[in-house]
Amino acid sequence: MSPEPAATPRKQPKQERSQATVEAILTATTHILTENGYDQLTTNRVAERAGVSIGSLYQYFPNKKALIFALAEHHANEMVRLAQYHLEGLNNLTIPEVLRQIVKAAIAAHAVNPKLHRVLHEQIPHSEVMRRLDETKMENMLRSFLAQRSDQLQPKNLELTIFMVERTIRALLHGATIDRPELLNTGEFEQELMAMLSTYLVKR
Repeated sequence: MSPEPAATPRKQPKQERSQATVEAILTATTHILTENGYDQLTTNRVAERAGVSIGSLYQYFPNKKALIFALAEHHANEMVRLAQYHLEGLNNLTIPEVLRQIVKAAIAAHAVNPKLHRVLHEQIPHSEVMRRLDETKMENMLRSFLAQRSDQLQPKNLELTIFMVERTIRALLHGATIDRPELLNTGEFEQELMAMLSTYLVKR
């Protein structure tokens, strides 16, 4: 049996021109995926759409799988960067204030190209690419904030509380991203999610 094609890029772009080439390739991959779907994605079509030679594409991405892997990683990194922007300076806030910022950060992150997010989740064969997208730092982040405020929490089991809150946020945001992306741009969705989590978390 022949070995499975590598999913990692051949080399990392270091010069500005190389970075621009890779950016054009990833942008073309995004357009083809969201417009035509995974089955219609080929390295030749990506190279043509990006305006580069197939040889230039293969310098960085040896196959279709490597292209998808790089795009998923790029998309995940964009989500993380946007989430981190919303999560600066939370140390002195109350649980409702921290929770509001976490919800805002998660919604903002999932609003980054929801159409691409949906394609990556629904059409790409389950693999390391999908596991990479599903990785989250939210659990550790919640543990850091809530452990310092355990006296303000209504639930007594911290680990169970972290699990419940993280999975609730992730499941609802994933569902909205896949099935109702318009909800990510409404304040009502954020308010309802906040109300539900606050009722569960905060002592009355």
